[in-house]
Amino acid sequence: MSHCVFITGTDTEVGKTLVSQAFIKALVKRDYRVSAFKPIAAGCEVSEQGLVNEDALALQKASNVELSYAEVNPFALLLPTSPHIAAKRESVTIDFDSLDQNLDQHKVKSDIVVVEGAGGWKVPVSDSEFLSTWVKLQKLPVIIVVGIRLGCLNHALLTLESIRNDGLEVVGWVANKVDPDFGCYDENVAFLESHISAPKLAEIPYLSKSEMMDVEQYIDLDLFKFE
Repeated sequence: MSHCVFITGTDTEVGKTLVSQAFIKALVKRDYRVSAFKPIAAGCEVSEQGLVNEDALALQKASNVELSYAEVNPFALLLPTSPHIAAKRESVTIDFDSLDQNLDQHKVKSDIVVVEGAGGWKVPVSDSEFLSTWVKLQKLPVIIVVGIRLGCLNHALLTLESIRNDGLEVVGWVANKVDPDFGCYDENVAFLESHISAPKLAEIPYLSKSEMMDVEQYIDLDLFKFE
């Protein structure tokens, strides 16, 4: 039986892809078949194989399950804006049935599916639907990536509240230091530890590009209860 986990962020640019890569690599090292699924990506580039997204390509590379780009990222949008705006301008309909079918294909091929969201928890995919609605329908367990910077406490607690109000389980969170100059780092992380009952699965320092290659070392898989 395949297991899935959904990785969301407290905002955009908080390190969801870095954390998703870290989990994929850490699980691969434990000999799991791990597939990467990025349902929606806005801000793609034109390539020989069509529209591709840098984050989705990184996830595809980290996975040890052979997947086409379209399987990793079925909805690739050109404009670097909210998916609902990009989809409307590009005449694309993001439908949940397609996402269901894509996720089912991943489950057949893998032991664990790491699903990375787009933006924050309540990112809209149309004028009336949110990506979180699909996650709720799939009943996926959620990991929150908190970008530790000014405002992160409010963003983290609101995200946690929203996920739980949607009836989903937060199975863990990750503190990712996105601002190297941010003061009171330790106090912010300590506050989050005392207010988020789910385990802190990783604390990732500010990393250079070369250091990101080994980001999986920060993941504590023993706290990651995916079964």
